[in-house]
Amino acid sequence: MKKAVFCLLFTLFTVQIVSQESQNDYNFLRLPVSAHAAALGGDNISIIKDDATLMFNNPALISSVSDKTINLNFMSYMEGTKLASASFTKIINDKATWAVSAQYIDYGNIKEVTEDNIEQGTFSAKDISIAGYFAYTLSNKIVGGITAKCISSHIAGYNSLAMGVDLGLNYYDDERDLSVSAVAKNLGGQLKAYDETYEGIPLDLQIGASKRVINSPFRFSATIVDLNHWDYSFINHMVAGLDLILSDNIYLSCGYNFRRAHEMKITDSDNESSSHGAGFSFGGGIELERFKLQLSYGKYHVSSSSILVNVSYSL
Repeated sequence: MKKAVFCLLFTLFTVQIVSQESQNDYNFLRLPVSAHAAALGGDNISIIKDDATLMFNNPALISSVSDKTINLNFMSYMEGTKLASASFTKIINDKATWAVSAQYIDYGNIKEVTEDNIEQGTFSAKDISIAGYFAYTLSNKIVGGITAKCISSHIAGYNSLAMGVDLGLNYYDDERDLSVSAVAKNLGGQLKAYDETYEGIPLDLQIGASKRVINSPFRFSATIVDLNHWDYSFINHMVAGLDLILSDNIYLSCGYNFRRAHEMKITDSDNESSSHGAGFSFGGGIELERFKLQLSYGKYHVSSSSILVNVSYSL
C-alpha cells in the first residue's frame, strides 16, 4: 500500500505540474544547502551517505542518516547576503525516518530609489522556509521520500506565503555501489501574493545517478536538472561531479554545472567570453562516527565567491 501511495503521488504531481509555466519566486530554494552537493556542481540527488544535508536535495536520502542528528549550515553568498539553515533527523523504525528543517536568507540592506533614481533610504528583504520530511523504505533497494514546506518572503513591508512539496525516489544497489534517483522539487505555489499577482515557486524535475568504481577511490555522479523546461540546449541541463574517497572518514569532491557556466558568461570588448570560473566547484569533508564537518567553494555569480559550511552531530 505504501509503495502505491508514493508512486501515485510522484506520478500525479509530476503529470499535473510539468506543463505549467509561470513566473517563479523564492529562487533561494535553488541554492545548495549541502556542502557535498555544492562541491559536486550544486545539484546532486543520488549520493548515499550519513549526511543530513542531502535531504534538501532528495527527501528519500534521509533514510541513510543516523538517529537524532542535529545539523547546522551557513553560506556566504553575494555581497551582503547570508544564508543559514538547520535540521534535526529522527529514525522511527527500520523503515521510516522523519526530519524537520528551517532555512533563512537575509539579503541585507538594499537602496530604495524612485523611477528617477533618487535615493529614499534603504529597505530589507528576507526569505524563510520551514519544512518536514518523511522517508520510507519501500523494498530492500528502493526508498521514497516526501517534503512539505511552508515558505514566506518579506520585502520592504510586503510579504507573501507559499506551500511546496518535494517528492523523491532512490534506488540503491550496495553490491555495485550504484545509486539512481528521481526528484520533483517545489510542487506548489503561493497562498498569499505580494499584491494581486500570484507567482509560482521554482519547479525542478531531476534525475541523477552516482557510481563508485569498484576497488577504487573514485565515485562519479551525473544529474540532469530542469527537465520541465527544454527551451535550451541539453548540455546545460547537466551537472557532473567526482568524489575522491581518501578513507572512510575523508573525501574530496569537485564538480561542474554547465548551465551556471553558460549563464554567467560575459563578453568583453575583444568579443571574448568567459564565465570567470562560475560553474566549477570543489570541497571536502571529515566524517567521523558522530561528528561531521564539510566545506565547499563555488561561484554563483561572476563577481563573487561562496563558501558553504555544514556541521552535523549525532546525539
